[in-house]
Amino acid sequence: MELRRRSFIKYASLAAAGNLAGMRPFGALNALAATTPDYKALVCIFLFGGNDSNNTVIPFDTKGYNNYAALRTAGGSSIALAQNTLLPLTPLPNFALHPSLPDVQALFNSGNAAIVANVGTLTAPITRAQYLAANANVPTNLFSHPDQQEEWQNAAASGATPTGWAGRISDVMTGPYNASASIPMITSVGGDTLFCNGISTTPVSVSPGNLGNASCSEGSECTARLAAAQSLITFNSGVSLITADDQITSNAYSYASVLTAATKSVTPLKTVFPSNNGLASQLQQIAQIIQVRAALGVQRQIFFAGIGNFDTHSNQVALQAQLLAGISPAMAAFYNATVEMGIQQDVTSFTMSDFARTFQPNSNTGTDHAWGSHQFVFGGAVNGGKMYGTFPTIALAGPDDSGSNGRWVPSTGSVQYAATLASWFGVPTAQLPTVFPNIASFATPNLGFV
Repeated sequence: MELRRRSFIKYASLAAAGNLAGMRPFGALNALAATTPDYKALVCIFLFGGNDSNNTVIPFDTKGYNNYAALRTAGGSSIALAQNTLLPLTPLPNFALHPSLPDVQALFNSGNAAIVANVGTLTAPITRAQYLAANANVPTNLFSHPDQQEEWQNAAASGATPTGWAGRISDVMTGPYNASASIPMITSVGGDTLFCNGISTTPVSVSPGNLGNASCSEGSECTARLAAAQSLITFNSGVSLITADDQITSNAYSYASVLTAATKSVTPLKTVFPSNNGLASQLQQIAQIIQVRAALGVQRQIFFAGIGNFDTHSNQVALQAQLLAGISPAMAAFYNATVEMGIQQDVTSFTMSDFARTFQPNSNTGTDHAWGSHQFVFGGAVNGGKMYGTFPTIALAGPDDSGSNGRWVPSTGSVQYAATLASWFGVPTAQLPTVFPNIASFATPNLGFV
């Protein structure tokens, strides 16, 4: 993912934390207030590189599967998955999942996960004919990794929009819900991301398993080195940029101290997360922060996690199988952690990705960049066991193909997907246009999956 200059600011966060000076008695607060009234959290899981959703959600009826298998073969290069390896969806018998997703299958079959089909970046609804006629307004730089990552994250017409939709939610909701919180509304455990950046608020960023965000191998010298660093950031240089820099760094130290103190004051969760699994480490860290929500004074939280690399231009079958095999148990462990905390109804997780891949494989047993893709949403509040949106007609140069290789024209805009999640989170209908400036272009701003 492309890193920009804003990453330094976003990693530290500019959000004010008025009650940081006097550290709270975290142990007492966590003992007396195990839950926070009206608490809700959104957890974004970004699949960087463009996950091939065509091999993630697969037609399972005889006719549909045979068509799938035939079209996923080109010039002797086949990436079709054998039908007897697929994982059937009991509530949705005409579809199945990739064999590496047994935990997602269980969540779906139990009604705690849903599929949103053929979602992609759109400025307004569009048809194949309109796209081919080049007379419709489409997002900028389709099929480009950095641009499409940013357009998914900002839910806007182009990657030039400098704020993300989570950041804009924080702008409008921090005051009503998190006015006395000791950390920002948004936490990233996945590094630099436009998704988290607002106009007046920015996130705190943490490293999974290292809430202090710093390490030292100098033994007894570590304390002295930290004290020296903290004294430097209190020095008044008289240079405005340096002073702002120092405030950002000071906030980062403060947030790290708050999170470290809060998480040390509670009994660790019993839920076991997979080891040697990057996404699992991120989601475990998110679960630990959610566990101390009462002590942090938050009623609303948004989290960002990310994993890659789904840019499978070659050897896709093996590479995607390995990637999805890590994602599936990580998602299940996180859901189980919310059940352990008794807040599965209050935490909704969802996937996003750059785009899908071409249905027609390339000559390297891989796929190339495409457009509309299928996403998962899971949590106790999800109206699960269902598919939302319209699954594309699997036909090269067919009614849903933007060309002739199986790049599906999205039938659902990513802004609709995001607005549905935002509405559940509590963004008032009247403020949806503030968060999503082009939501009025879509007749259905709420897809009803949560």
